[in-house]
Amino acid sequence: MASGVVSACARPGPDIGVLAFVSLVPLCVAWHGARPRRAAWLGFVAGATYNGIVVSWAWYFGAVAIVPFVAVLGAYWALIGAVVAWLERRSVGHPVLTATIWVVGEGILARWPLGGFSWGEIGYSFHDFAPMRSLGALGGLALISWVAVAVNATIADQWVHRGSPTRWRVRSLPAVTLLVLATAWAVAIPEPDRSGSLRYALLQGNDVNRDLTDDEFFGTAANGFENLLVEKHFALADALDGDYDLIVFPESSFPDAPNAPDLDDFPLARWPEQLAGIAREHDSYVLANGVGDAPDGRALNLNVLWDPNGAIVGEYAKRHRVPFGEWVPWRSTIERFVDAVDQIPRDFAPGTTDPLMTVRDTPIATIICFESMFGAEVRPAVADGAELIVVSTNNRSYRRSPNSRQHLAAARIRAVETGRPVLQASVSGISAVVDFDGAVLDSQPLFENGILEGVIATRTGTTVYVRFGEWVWWGSLLTVGALVIVTSIRTRRRERDALGSVDSGAV
Repeated sequence: MASGVVSACARPGPDIGVLAFVSLVPLCVAWHGARPRRAAWLGFVAGATYNGIVVSWAWYFGAVAIVPFVAVLGAYWALIGAVVAWLERRSVGHPVLTATIWVVGEGILARWPLGGFSWGEIGYSFHDFAPMRSLGALGGLALISWVAVAVNATIADQWVHRGSPTRWRVRSLPAVTLLVLATAWAVAIPEPDRSGSLRYALLQGNDVNRDLTDDEFFGTAANGFENLLVEKHFALADALDGDYDLIVFPESSFPDAPNAPDLDDFPLARWPEQLAGIAREHDSYVLANGVGDAPDGRALNLNVLWDPNGAIVGEYAKRHRVPFGEWVPWRSTIERFVDAVDQIPRDFAPGTTDPLMTVRDTPIATIICFESMFGAEVRPAVADGAELIVVSTNNRSYRRSPNSRQHLAAARIRAVETGRPVLQASVSGISAVVDFDGAVLDSQPLFENGILEGVIATRTGTTVYVRFGEWVWWGSLLTVGALVIVTSIRTRRRERDALGSVDSGAV
C-alpha cells in the first residue's frame, strides 16, 4: 500500500515525479522470497491502491465503474509480482529482470483487452523531469518506465542484501550504468530540424463545470442562443485578430458534426457556413470537432478541416475508442444488469481514415483525446511525415480532478517520443502548447475560457523511437518469454532427475 500511495504521489495531482525512483522499493522488498501467490496478492494491493488514486476521477461515473476498473488494473500488478516471484524462486532474479517484467505487464495492459488502457505507466511520472523524459526519444514511454523500475528494484535488492558488499557492487552496476547513460542521452539528444512555423489559435470555450441543461444544449428563443458551447466558442472566434495558419475548435465544442449531411433538419445547420466564414475572414485553416453518423447508424467522433477558401479539405474519425465511454462491449448482456449503460445510448464506430492533414503545405497529425495516451497511435502519423501534432480533447466530465493534468503529461511524453511539438486544444482545459522536447510553452487553466495563440516551429527528422517503434516492449516480451520457457524446461528436468534418483534408491 505504501508503494501504491507514494507512486500515485509521483503523478498529477501531487506530481512529485522523482518519488517514482523509490516508490516501488517497499513492494520490491516485499516480493523478495515470496511465493508467487503471495507476490501476486501484494502486487494487487499495491496496484489497486495506486490506480485507485490515479484514476479516482472514474468515480464520477459511480461505483459500478470505478470498483471493477481498479480491480482489473490491480490484477496486472498482481501478474507482474507472480512472474517475478516464480522466476526468483528458481534462481532467476535480478533488478534489471524485474524492470523487464514490469514493462511487459504495462505493455500488455496498454494493448489488451478492448484496445488496452495506457494511463498508469510509471514512466509518466517523469513528464516534468527532462533527463528521464528525454529517454522517450530513444525507446518511448516503455524505456522511461524500465529505467525507473530498475532503479527501484536495485535499491530494494541492496536493502535485502545489505550485509554483502560484493553483491552490492555487482548487482547495482546495471542500474548505475543506466542512470549514467540516461544522463548522457539527455545531454547529447539531437534537436530535430526546424521545417517552418505555423501561427495558431486554440479556442477553449467551456467554463461551465457541470452538465448543460436542455435549454443550454438545444437553445431557446428566450435565452437568445442556440447552443451554449457553440456560442461561447464563436464568441472567442470573434475576438481573433488578423490572419492565422490554424484555428482549432476542440473536441465536443459542437454537439453534432459541423459537416453532417443531415444538418439541414437540425436547428444548428448554420455551423458549417460560420466555420467556413471564420476560415475566410482570417485566411486560416480551421479544425473543428463534432459527432457525425457512421453508415451503419453508429456515431463517429470527427475532426473536420476547412481551408482558407472555406472548403472542407480533410476529415478524420477517431479510431481508438474509449471502452464503456464511447462504446459498450457486450451491450446486450451488460445492460440487463447495469442501468448506467443508458448513459451511452449510441456506440461510436471506429474510424478508418488516416490522421494526416495538410495545413499550409505542412503535414500535421490530428489526434482525438484518448488516442494521445498511446504512443503507438501517434508514432505512425509522424513516421508518415507529420511535422506537428494537434490533440483535440474533452475532459469536462472529470471536472477539476487530476485527469486533465495527467492527459497533458502524456502529451509531453508524445512530444519527446516523436520530436514534434504538440498543440492540445481542450474544450474546458487544460489546453496547452508543448514543444518538441516536452517543455510546456503556454497553457490555459481548467474552466477558464480563453485563446492560446502564437507561433510554433514545426519539425522534421526521425527519433529512434519513431524509426524502430516499441522495441523496448518487444525486446522485454521476448526476453521474459524465453526465460519462462527455459526455466520451465529446466525445472521439469530437475524434477524428473530427482524423481529418478528416488526411484533408484528405492530399488
